[in-house]
Amino acid sequence: MTSINLNLQDLSCQHCVKNVKQTLEKISGVERADVSLTQATVIGDVPAQTLIDAIVEAGYQAQLADPK
Repeated sequence: MTSINLNLQDLSCQHCVKNVKQTLEKISGVERADVSLTQATVIGDVPAQTLIDAIVEAGYQAQLADPK
């Protein structure tokens, strides 16, 4: 299982956060998604691009966070 960190844009309220969290947790292979207005951490076995595509389809922007 891996942890993927994403930077998020276009989320303006807790409803947006909840929407992104639910979108991510519906993806097969996602064990858990922790979402804030600016970041998401996803635990599971899913390619990062699959997560990003789902977020974009939900109406928000996402990109892989730079590893530190």
